[in-house]
Parts: sequence; C-alpha cells; structure tokens
Amino acid sequence: MSVKKVDVLIIGAGPAGASTALFLAKQNISSILVDKDSFPRDKVCGDALSGKVVEVLKKYNPAIVDDLALFNKALPSYGVSFYAPNGNCLRVPFKPDFKSLKIAPGFVCKRIDFDNYLIEEVKKHKEITFIENSFVKKFEWSDTKKQCFINEDIYEANIVVACDGPNSLFQKKVLNDTFSLDLADNCYGLRAYYKNVKGLDEDNFIELHFVDVALPGYFWIFPMSDNTANVGLGLKADVIKEKKIHLPELLNKILALPQFKDRFSEATLDGNVKLHALPMGNKQRKLSGDNFLLCGDAGALIDPFTGEGIGNAMLSGMIAAEVIKEAREKKDFSVQMLKNYDEKIYRRLGPELQISTRLQSLVKYQSLFNFVVNKANKNKTLRDTISSMFVDVDLRSKFKNPLFYLKLIFN
Repeated sequence: MSVKKVDVLIIGAGPAGASTALFLAKQNISSILVDKDSFPRDKVCGDALSGKVVEVLKKYNPAIVDDLALFNKALPSYGVSFYAPNGNCLRVPFKPDFKSLKIAPGFVCKRIDFDNYLIEEVKKHKEITFIENSFVKKFEWSDTKKQCFINEDIYEANIVVACDGPNSLFQKKVLNDTFSLDLADNCYGLRAYYKNVKGLDEDNFIELHFVDVALPGYFWIFPMSDNTANVGLGLKADVIKEKKIHLPELLNKILALPQFKDRFSEATLDGNVKLHALPMGNKQRKLSGDNFLLCGDAGALIDPFTGEGIGNAMLSGMIAAEVIKEAREKKDFSVQMLKNYDEKIYRRLGPELQISTRLQSLVKYQSLFNFVVNKANKNKTLRDTISSMFVDVDLRSKFKNPLFYLKLIFN
C-alpha cells in the first residue's frame, strides 16, 4: 500500500463534511473529501433546513442562497406550528414579518437532494478532491503514527476531520470509550414519506405535535415540494427501552388518532419507513485532539429539543475551517491548538444546546406545555417573544427562569 501525505482529510461528505471542504476552498486550502457512498444518496432525516443553514450558506456565498430559493426540490418554509398535548396549536413564524421576506428564512428539502446540491457545489472547486464510494477500513492512531486506511491507500493527514455521522468509525476506533454516549444522550428518529396528506399549512409551516403517547418526544409533519410530507417521530433511547416501544407501531398508533385519521385517510406511503440515531448535544464533549476534529453528528451536536442537526453540522464545518486555517498558519496541529475548535463551537452553540436540554425536560410536564400554548395564543407579546427565540438565544433562555412562568400567570 502506498502512503499519501495530505494536508486535510475529511471523512464523510454530508452537510458537515461538505461545509468544511467548501469553507476551506474559499480560503484556497486544499482538502480530500471522502465518502463511503456514491451521490446522490439518501439519508434518513427530518429534512428541515433551518435559518442556521441559510446563515452558513450566506457566509459561504450569498448567491447560493438565491440559487437555493430557485431550487425546485427545496420548499420555502416560514415557520413552525407547535401542537400541545391538549391539541391546541401555537403557530410561530420564523420571523414576525415573514410575509414581506424576499427569501424564505428556512426550507424543507429531502437529504438526497440537498446533500447532492452541496456536492455539486463541492465539484466546482479545484481545491477539493472528492472521492466517493470509498470505505475507511481502519485507523492506526498513536503518538507516532496517525494513518487512515481508505480502499487500497493509506492517508497521513495534518488534520483529519471526522464527519462520519452518529455511528462514526473514527469515534469508535480512535477515541474508544472516551466519547461513548449512554441511552440518555441518544434519541431515535423514524422517518416516512407520505403522499396526499391533507391539511398542510398554506405557508409551509412545519408541524411538531407533542401528543401524549409520544412524550417526551414528538411527532412531526413537514411539507415538501412534490405533494409529499416527511412524517416521523423522535423519542429518547432510554424511554424507548424503558417502555419497550416499537417506533413503527407507535407511528401507526399516532396516525389512527382522531386528529390525524382524516388527514391521512387518502395518504399513501412512498418508500419504506426508516430509523436513524440522533446523538444529542445535551452536554459538552471533547471534539478535538492531536490532528483531528469532530463535526456534526460525529460530535453529537444535535439540538435536544428541536432535533435540528443539519444547521449545527454546517456551522461546525464552517468553524472547523476557521480553526484549520489558524493551525496551518502556525504549523501546529496539536490538541492544545485545536482545542480552539471546541471553544468556538460551544461559545456559539453551547447556550442554545443547554436551553434546549432544559426545554426537552419540560415537555414531559403536559399541563405546563398546554398552559404556555394557551397563554401565547391570547398574548401577542408572548407570541412575538417565542417567534424571536428562533433568532435570539438570549430570549430562549427565558424559559429556564421560573420567573418567566410567574409573569405568564399574572399578565
């Protein structure tokens, strides 16, 4: 086997890996981007592209957001509807003045299409060598040798960026048990595509239903561009084990509930029901070490409350590129240098992940959830506050403060 010495090796070409490569290319830094699949390929996901995705794309190239808005497989979305356990709905726009926006603050797009959209952008850059349908067989990682075995070649890189998802081989083989997630740190998601679902929102708001049979998780319905809806549910792994829940059976039970039965009476399943793991960002973890960084799901950066993973993955790729640039300039790829990545990630994402962890724990209190939704529907100021939470983490922190609920009662 030949040994190839490279500057930056990125393992996994999903949103985290593609974003890392694109932001490096923007700084004229070369990288090798490798993935085990051939694109386009499917990825089990909720398919929602949040405002954070739009934010990262704008920083990469504002023109690409204009292009995404014209992409016929990306449906513009303007908000989210929260359904409390009692069935009451709180309809929250991503921005209060969304009707006047030129470009939507968010989108819904199948991962098979969005990931390939990013890969088509990757292919435009001479700085990126994209290698698909290539497996990482093993790693040899020690103080003196750091090698990645890919197909018939051995790669030695100044920095390896692991973006290989929730079942990251890099995590398992290089970090051993230092990154292990217990059941309380994991959720499982189920995703299905349905045609002809009735009653989808005219402004393409995504729906989150906190039905009692799925608490402390939720059931979702996300409208898509081809008369299809992404339908699924997410639930913590420890709850699934404790209650011996079979997620496909739970989905069928939910679809038979009175509030959904008519909406799905003419719906047809398009493809198979699929499951996926969701490593939650409910605690700070070590995301770097000598010659490596962890991005996206490989770093367990999924929002514990909303389940958002794509935006956090792309943001982590952008930050990884910043830190790699600094490390190359100083020719220092040590843990001491690369820990700047951890600091930047948690400075940007830490507060909202902490708040979301708290909100996730509040969901199990049905009466409190019902109360907040009922109050918000009667109080425009509260509705606007919740809407602003999507762009202002400081406002989201109000939900951690007991005084917030006292003010709700007496206002």
